Amino acid sequence: MIDISPDLTSKQKQALKYMFDDTTTELLYGGAAGGGKSFLLVAYAIITSLKYPGVRGLIGRSKLDALKKTTLNTFFDVCSQWNIKAGEHYTYNAQSNIIKFYNDSEILLKDLFLYPSDANFDSLGSLELTYACIDEANQITEKAKNILSSRLRYKLDEYNLIPKLYMSCNPAKGWVYNIYKESRENTLPQHKKFIQALVSDNKHISKHYTAQLNKLDEISKARLLRGDWEYDDSKDALIEYDAIINMFSNVVPTGAKYITADIARFGKDKTVIYLWNGLQVADVVVLDMSSMIDVANKIKEIQQREGVKLSNIIVDEDGVGGGAKDILRCKGFVNNSKAIRGENYANLKTQCYYKLADLINRGQIGFSTNDIKLKELLIQELEQVRRVNMDKDTKLAIMSKDKIKDLIGRSPDYSDALMMRCYYELGLSRGKYSVR
Repeated sequence: MIDISPDLTSKQKQALKYMFDDTTTELLYGGAAGGGKSFLLVAYAIITSLKYPGVRGLIGRSKLDALKKTTLNTFFDVCSQWNIKAGEHYTYNAQSNIIKFYNDSEILLKDLFLYPSDANFDSLGSLELTYACIDEANQITEKAKNILSSRLRYKLDEYNLIPKLYMSCNPAKGWVYNIYKESRENTLPQHKKFIQALVSDNKHISKHYTAQLNKLDEISKARLLRGDWEYDDSKDALIEYDAIINMFSNVVPTGAKYITADIARFGKDKTVIYLWNGLQVADVVVLDMSSMIDVANKIKEIQQREGVKLSNIIVDEDGVGGGAKDILRCKGFVNNSKAIRGENYANLKTQCYYKLADLINRGQIGFSTNDIKLKELLIQELEQVRRVNMDKDTKLAIMSKDKIKDLIGRSPDYSDALMMRCYYELGLSRGKYSVR
């Protein structure tokens, strides 16, 4: 076995110890940039592949192209340092994205991005792996991680091994933050481990690297230089991150029932339908590529089953959503219409998002679901509800849908359907602004 201990700091040695012990099945090595996290990932994969002939590992990242430009190059660098030679000790097939060692062990390079065409990660379903490594784990969904973990079974009994999943990332909010938080609070299960990475953990880091990180903005400096998981990116955010997480466990009073729906535009997005009991989302229906008649029929079905008053149904009227409104004869939500009562908001959508933020931050919205993927998507969208043009003397505005699409790679359908419920919380059921 290759002895790399002289190249490692005490923290890296501890991480590697966890990866070869008999109890740890998941390790998150997360924190500052340049802390040697990817080096350790590659080192573990190489050592395991050489030590156990015929095993099969996986190195994954959100996008395969990024993996090849970063993690794969780290693999080549480590092989060069250890005198492990291409053609003699291993071969790399750029078409199949497989690294094959002389002893029949192999490493698969895999794209772990959540594609709409493979929402259940069926591409991982047929794999049998001995171990897996995820670089920049914060860029993939928790569902992808869980499914990958379920594939760890290949040759384990033959070598008396246990499943091993190594993950690395820089500080980020989301499911990786929850691992950090559980570790900090000493509530992390025994089979899981977290190690905080710092720039000082890399003995071979360039002397110029820290200076470059010091030139970053304050939030990036906190994350990438200091490895701070509690970095404050809330200056522009309307909704507190912890409040978003708490929404899924909040117990709120029941009341009148409502239906809100964000209708798919020209078949490209998803139709998201929420059934509400008071301010509690009681049920979620998601439709792909459905006609307006199908959408309207589904809403009618929920309305009749749950006894929802027609005046308590509202759908996105913009674009093709107007067709569903006409069929149902329910209320239509026009995003860019004027804010009510002449209040200082750019439009009705902004006004409702401000109200939604207030309700979530005060723990008055509940959301019932056991769907991990849905939770992740909604959390991701609600984190992007941000103020814009704060330094300008203009009406209150939020980040545009097009900008959010650029950031998250899809339309914020889940949060928009949530936002529309606030139409009824703005006094729109009374007087001049009553629902008709």
